[in-house]
Amino acid sequence: MARKKLFGNYIDPACEYCERGRKTKDGQMVLCERYGVVAPYFSCRKFEYAPLKRVPKGIRPLPSYQKKDFEL
Repeated sequence: MARKKLFGNYIDPACEYCERGRKTKDGQMVLCERYGVVAPYFSCRKFEYAPLKRVPKGIRPLPSYQKKDFEL
């Protein structure tokens, strides 16, 4: 049985989470080893997925409950 990956079986290539890319100090662009400064969603043939660079979506806040919600 195939094991499901953390972010799905197909990952869109992007320099933002490539092994060869590093974020700039301002966090807006990516420094690529091959192409220099590129946009975070740029990709090339040498894309190598680095799962630890991927930032998961934030968790939704829990709804607020009141005491009357738990009364019978």
